Amino acid sequence: MPACLVQGASRGIGLQFCRHLLRGVPNSTVIATCRNPGGATELQTLQAKFPSTLHIVPLDVLDEGSIQRAASEVQQHHGGGVDLLINCAGILHPSGRGETSLRDVSSQGLSTTFSTNAVGPLLVAKYFSPLLQKGTGAFGQHGSNKRTHAAVMANLSAKVGSTTDNGLGGWYSYRMSKCALNMATKNLSIELGRGKNKVICVSLHPGTVDTDLSRPYHKNVPSDKLLSTERSVQCLMDFVNGLTMQHTGKFFTWEGKEMPF
Repeated sequence: MPACLVQGASRGIGLQFCRHLLRGVPNSTVIATCRNPGGATELQTLQAKFPSTLHIVPLDVLDEGSIQRAASEVQQHHGGGVDLLINCAGILHPSGRGETSLRDVSSQGLSTTFSTNAVGPLLVAKYFSPLLQKGTGAFGQHGSNKRTHAAVMANLSAKVGSTTDNGLGGWYSYRMSKCALNMATKNLSIELGRGKNKVICVSLHPGTVDTDLSRPYHKNVPSDKLLSTERSVQCLMDFVNGLTMQHTGKFFTWEGKEMPF
């Protein structure tokens, strides 16, 4: 029975990953984490439909103790390993809008955005990696004669986090935090790529998706370029299911195209 953990599952892409996994992966157990489960009404509604296979665990990416407690709870109550970890939680900026120039940059904005988008996912990896190394290899592709990996970790990044692709500037906090997350993914791929129970680690750009994070900028996005959460998650999961150890440590778009860091 595959075990999947979606970090940042209360809404948007994270919530859609939960829906997709519950309906599309037979016999899967989905562990959904969010800061305030009591206020996650859509997630609670989903749990009512899947009471035996969807488990909600409190986890605040800004609180290391909360992350550690969540990992302990998952270990204690669910046992076994985790086959797929998806780090979804993210913010554009505490103000809700990215900086357009240096005049908008603040220490508080940088710190909060970095903590949410880069530090939090790395700490989730720290505390959940022992469970990933106990995974069954249910996701991704293996060699013909042996199991090549135990689990997959997917960090949701963003195209604007690519230094190579940056031609417009701005959005200092968001760009820098996603760039840092990509470096964390690369480091994780090296450390968790050693030994017998390897973990495939990738950064994924979900596209410009119709979520609260991107909503202030929808008017600037052509309608054919704005993805629904359903389409983005379907494409990302199709890609995840095809991952091999050759993909680890790299950055890919929702279309499966490799992005330069």
